Amino acid sequence: MGLIKTSSTYLSIISLWLLPWAVLAQPAVIAMPDSHSAQTAKQILMQGGNAVDAAVASAFVLAVTYPEAGNLGGGGFLTLFEPNKSSINSSEQMNPGKSYFLDYREKAPSAAFRDLYLDLYLDANKAVIPYRSLVGYQASGVPGTVRGMWEVHQRFGRLPWKSLLSSAIQFAQQGFVVSEPLAQRAVWYQQWITDKSPIPLNFTTYFADLKTDSVFKQPELAKTLKLISEQGADVFYTGKIAQQIVKQMQKPESLVDKGLITLADLKGYQAIWRQPVEGEWQGRTIVSAPPPSSGGIAIIQLLKMKSLLKERLKTGWLKAKAKGLSEEAFKAHVYAELEKRVYADRAFYLGDPDFIDVPIEQLISDSCLKSRIKGVLLDDISDTESIKPGKLESPETTHFSIIDSQGMAVSNTYTLNMPFGNGVVIEGAGFLMNDEMDDFSTKPGVANVFGVVGGKANEIAPHKRMLSSMSPTIVLKDGQVEMVVGTPGGSTIITSVFQAVVNIVEKGMSAQQAVDAPRVHHQLLPVNQITYNPELSASTKAALELMGYHLKKNSYMGDVQLIAYINGHWQAASDKRGQGVSEVFEID
Repeated sequence: MGLIKTSSTYLSIISLWLLPWAVLAQPAVIAMPDSHSAQTAKQILMQGGNAVDAAVASAFVLAVTYPEAGNLGGGGFLTLFEPNKSSINSSEQMNPGKSYFLDYREKAPSAAFRDLYLDLYLDANKAVIPYRSLVGYQASGVPGTVRGMWEVHQRFGRLPWKSLLSSAIQFAQQGFVVSEPLAQRAVWYQQWITDKSPIPLNFTTYFADLKTDSVFKQPELAKTLKLISEQGADVFYTGKIAQQIVKQMQKPESLVDKGLITLADLKGYQAIWRQPVEGEWQGRTIVSAPPPSSGGIAIIQLLKMKSLLKERLKTGWLKAKAKGLSEEAFKAHVYAELEKRVYADRAFYLGDPDFIDVPIEQLISDSCLKSRIKGVLLDDISDTESIKPGKLESPETTHFSIIDSQGMAVSNTYTLNMPFGNGVVIEGAGFLMNDEMDDFSTKPGVANVFGVVGGKANEIAPHKRMLSSMSPTIVLKDGQVEMVVGTPGGSTIITSVFQAVVNIVEKGMSAQQAVDAPRVHHQLLPVNQITYNPELSASTKAALELMGYHLKKNSYMGDVQLIAYINGHWQAASDKRGQGVSEVFEID
């Protein structure tokens, strides 16, 4: 790093003092969920694109090569840090930059209503109709991904829009080699929707050829991507693709099964720039997703409560150790105690901020959290029924983390919800639709597919965005990026990000160790149930069961993509639970 890059020239480092400002080039770093997105992100960065360009290009590639989660017909969140390259004079501290958050989450169609998925004719209790919010046409919210990618590129992108979609078009036209996990998920999903859907869906017509080691081509999707590359996002929301979506929504013969999305819904969709939720923790600033995500608030609550418990944890651990409890078992119990309080707040307070007032500052304030930890028990299990809100998302989501050579960072999480969404492919366009309507509270107190209970704050309403656990997060230290992290995993997203950050800061782990370490999860309900992955020791299991916990091994608990600055060097890690690719590399 002997050269300093300015806007138009290279100067030797010894002349740095002559400049009113300078930018120290750093390595570019990526942590991506598959090899195709990693290849694309690196290529864009090497061509002079910035982190946003790489993110946009990768998101469209994943819509082709990672069809169970990468998408055009879904939505998500993007957290962004833009460094400030100048200061007024040398006597002032350099402005550290600014953080941004883009909400391109799906919205409920205008025809949606609170009791959409309840059987109004069954009985006075209005029972939830099984799987109606998960499979079939009425499970889809208005998609936001294309508008989101367009919006962030228009504001921050450097390379031409059309050039960013070329790799995705190529993968769709020429095909890609199908991995065994993708083929297995497709087989499982075909059987699942056959069992759950009341009407035939067209998923198999498009995705039956997902066979291990075969080359899978998607010509209709290639045409769609080409249209988007040439005409921008408007073709998806007001043009030919919008017409294809609405036509498909009207495909079922029965009115009960027809989709809800209209041309007016698509035309009216907008991605929204929101203020990211930020919290101070151990000399760092945690920058993460605000509502309609529950993730940022929850992660900050967990981190701060753990720190506020610091002295009690020391004495608690000594007592636990004296009783023969392992450190792993004690940690799992403490995390469960903290997490059940966070999920109680989530169910009561959180929803779309355009529809309800979410008391963000109160929920993450020290005074509130000090009150929350008073009931934490270090040697026993708190009664779940006694845990009330404090006073005042799918396994097949996907995530990527990128930092460019100028320090711009992108943390992006997006999804279809269930793997492959609702099983409906837009004919002629070749892409899957989401089933995000299940992330609303279909009925207060009734859990969604991930077992998460919601309340009135997250009930269905026209144009409302459903609550999410997606938590694209950036950690700043001294005003500069220290970590970029996120993961899929439904309701376990929050706890996975929390544990990865703790592993780096408090446990001194490398990036790879931090994402590969065993994780535990508790979400209030089921009562006293701790899920884990990949494994806990036999002694830890025995100790937790003796305390009264029910243990369940989760076959999937995230796919963390982490970038971290550790001991003066950048590290990148892709979770061993997935098929990701991470790399640190120099830009010529």
